[in-house]
Amino acid sequence: MSDDTLTGGAKPQRGIQSLGNTGQLLMALVAAGRPLPLGELARAAGMAPAKAFPHLVSLQKIGLLSRNASGDFVAGALSLDLGLVALQRLSPTREAEPEIIALAHATGLSVAMAVLGPLGPTVIRLEEAARPQHVSLRVGTVLSMVNTAIGRTVAAHLPPDVLAGALAQDAIRMAGTPDGTPPGYANRLKAVKATGIDNAVSKPVPGIDTLAAPVFDHTGALAIVIAVMGSSGSFDSATDSDTAALVRQAAQRLSWRFGAPGLGPTISAR
Repeated sequence: MSDDTLTGGAKPQRGIQSLGNTGQLLMALVAAGRPLPLGELARAAGMAPAKAFPHLVSLQKIGLLSRNASGDFVAGALSLDLGLVALQRLSPTREAEPEIIALAHATGLSVAMAVLGPLGPTVIRLEEAARPQHVSLRVGTVLSMVNTAIGRTVAAHLPPDVLAGALAQDAIRMAGTPDGTPPGYANRLKAVKATGIDNAVSKPVPGIDTLAAPVFDHTGALAIVIAVMGSSGSFDSATDSDTAALVRQAAQRLSWRFGAPGLGPTISAR
């Protein structure tokens, strides 16, 4: 047992140093997102294969790891059970709350969180900026899938048949259009899906810019959209800007937290 302690409440708690090495192996496998042979897994965890092997044997014995037909290490039955328990207890809106607040502080902008509701993309959380801004969004606002960054981000991740039905109702939403989709709309959605970010410059509210990014759940489906909003000219709202990078990173951290496929744990570090 190491002399290092963890501060759990008022009473320090001792940790087992060797479990830190075991945890590095598990994190390396998660980060890889695919089965790994002994040598590659050991290197990814920063240790020699001879040192890693006893840890891996123990992890197999308790079911956290197993080996496939090729002998590579994969998640075991216990890992899968633990993951399912965590996902069942997960509340996206509750889990996203700290990230929403942190993003507002980091950017100095208002931050909105939206989900696809019965009437369309609906704002369910709004963290106001420290400086007053004329942002007309409110909790419960339903947004256009054509003319808003949040709405287009939702639209970009809908199946074509679902999207077609949703667009037919766009006129009832904030900034909605009754005249169908404009030229280039389909290509815009493809770009949003490919880059993981969308922006709206002085639209639909003149003088307000928006950057929006998608968050995915453990099935790979869209869970929520997060967006920053602020006065035009007060921040760089280009999709390749530093602010856009912060929004995208926050969305990726949440996606990892929700178990989205293909994301490793290192993305969760601020």
